[in-house]
Amino acid sequence: MKTPKILAVLALLISFASCTEKPLQTDNKAITSEQINGNIKTEELKTEINGVTHRSFAAYNPDLEGKLPVVFVLPEWWGLNDYIKNRVKQLAGLGYYAVGVDYYGDQKVVDTPEEAQKLSSHFYNIPIDARRMFDAAKHQVSLAEKSDYSKMAIIGYCFGGAQALNMARLSDDFKGVVSFHGNLETGIRAKNNKVKYLVMNGAADSMVSEKEIAAFKNEMDSAKIDYKFVNYPNALHAFTNPGATALGKKFNIPIAYNKDADEKSWNEMKVFLKNIFK
Repeated sequence: MKTPKILAVLALLISFASCTEKPLQTDNKAITSEQINGNIKTEELKTEINGVTHRSFAAYNPDLEGKLPVVFVLPEWWGLNDYIKNRVKQLAGLGYYAVGVDYYGDQKVVDTPEEAQKLSSHFYNIPIDARRMFDAAKHQVSLAEKSDYSKMAIIGYCFGGAQALNMARLSDDFKGVVSFHGNLETGIRAKNNKVKYLVMNGAADSMVSEKEIAAFKNEMDSAKIDYKFVNYPNALHAFTNPGATALGKKFNIPIAYNKDADEKSWNEMKVFLKNIFK
């Protein structure tokens, strides 16, 4: 069920296209938090749902011995684009079997915020479809030769951050979940307390209110969940995406890339993943 907060945020995003702009997403140089290291092999994990082929994007280092911990990456509402694929490759360079999940099918990448809102809102309106699609991706990962299905985590950006939190709320299959500047309230509350949470937010992000933050913390505390909430000073919405600054200027809205917050949040995530996979 979509909450009034989500409706308001989606309306704002339609007007401003706040996460990123497509031409900027395809620039490999846009990822500044870490270079891609090692020999990286990529592959597609295909599954059919209601006649649509979902083609998740996996990457790993074949030179590493044995099975590798799995990290799912849930994309912004633009779809499984080059920005997310490069994040997947970065994680592969860190020694993980990383998987960018194809929410829309056929690795569809949308061109307009109106289309992005239309497709992404489906998963807020019918969360069971998000769960069904994600479970299908998980099943394909369980069949992958290099994946360690007993060690899984999930991260997400913007729309993907909210979806990542939802998957952790609904399933205890994961060791941990990481949200980068995602919304915190989606109408779904935590049903287990076995998953550790890392939530990284821009302290100056007007799209995530103090009320929403307080409600999220209350939810976590009430469910006795092990979580860490980090607010990065002066960081606006979409602070990990270098394309946000140009969009902020173009549309005269308070969004911007923050190099310091990007690098610190990425390093925070690296420590978090290392600890949960011990």
